[in-house]
Amino acid sequence: MNPDLDLGLERIIRAPRATVWRAWTDPSQLEQWWVPAPSRCRVDHLDTRPGGAFVTRLSDDGAHFGPHMDACFLAVEEPHRIVFTNAIDSTWRPAHPAPVAMTATITMDDHPEGTAYRLVVQHRDPEARARHSELGFADGWTTVAGQLAAFAERITAR
Repeated sequence: MNPDLDLGLERIIRAPRATVWRAWTDPSQLEQWWVPAPSRCRVDHLDTRPGGAFVTRLSDDGAHFGPHMDACFLAVEEPHRIVFTNAIDSTWRPAHPAPVAMTATITMDDHPEGTAYRLVVQHRDPEARARHSELGFADGWTTVAGQLAAFAERITAR
C-alpha cells in the first residue's frame, strides 16, 4: 500500500471466509450490505470473473434507484481476492467515474476468529486520494465493511 496514493482498512469478520466470499459474490446477499444504511442497493449485474461487470444502483427512499457503481472486475480468485475498477465501466469502455476513479482490492484470509478482511483502494494521484478521503472514504467504506461483518456473522449464527 502506498500511503500517498492508497486508502485502506482491515477488520476481522467473525464468520468463515466462504460465508464472506458468498456475501460478496451472490447478488441477493450483496444487496443487503453494499451501501451505507439506510440507503438501499440493487444489483443490476454481478459477473464475478475477470472482465465481468459490477453494476449496482442506490436508493435513498427505497423506490427510486440511481447509478451507484459501474465497474469491471479485473481479478477474481475464489475465495481469496476480488479486484475491481470503476475506471473501466461494465462494457469495458474507459470511464470518468464520480467522484474518483479507483481500483479496489479486497482480500479475505482465514483467521483464528473467522476472516481477515482487507481493502485497499488505489488512486491515480495524491489529489484523487485526498478527494476520496475528504468525501468520506473512512466513514463510508468502514460502515459498509461493518455491515458486511454483521451480515456474515448473522448468517453464521443461524
